[in-house]
Amino acid sequence: MLDTIDVYGIIIGIQPVGEYDKRVLLLTRERGRISAFARSARRQGSGLMGVTQVFVCGRFRLREGKDSYSLLSARVDNYFGELKKDVETTCYGTYFLELAEYYSRESMSEPQMLKLLYLALLALTRPALPHPLTRRVYELRLMKIDGQYDQTPPAPHGETAEFTWHYVLTSPVEKLFTFALTEEVFREFEESVDRSIRKYVDRRMNSLEILEALIR
Repeated sequence: MLDTIDVYGIIIGIQPVGEYDKRVLLLTRERGRISAFARSARRQGSGLMGVTQVFVCGRFRLREGKDSYSLLSARVDNYFGELKKDVETTCYGTYFLELAEYYSRESMSEPQMLKLLYLALLALTRPALPHPLTRRVYELRLMKIDGQYDQTPPAPHGETAEFTWHYVLTSPVEKLFTFALTEEVFREFEESVDRSIRKYVDRRMNSLEILEALIR
């Protein structure tokens, strides 16, 4: 008999399958990265059509098969619709999802990563928070969760940039997207995060290339 399970997560990827179906990629609290088949999700009138979109966050009911999962239903907490109203914001959000896919693992609980991704996406919906700073905070804390990161800034920096680095690495995740930096300090912080990314991330994200071309 096939088991039914409930997981809490965010859809980080979508792939069309055949004429009417989808395969969704979920970052979940309980089981890390999960790929699930959503039957008829592209068919007009399907109950899965509206809930099988990237950025959707909520509780997903899955049927667990021998080698795969099937998505049965979802109870959505946040669609993050604001992220799709602006091209630049959409690109930032898509990059965050791609980086979460890169770092996440299958069949491993990912509560810290899921919470970080949720709060980073939420920060993108707040006009007062600069997207470039949100990006750098997200990248650094994600490296910390993975376990491969620099404990101190690898680029030349002042005391404020060093304090910011330590703050991002050690503060509760709920407090990460709550501050601003002067332009000078941000540039120092950004350069250090860039150096760490080049050192520890061995793949160039497609969404990042699009984002950088857009904001250049």
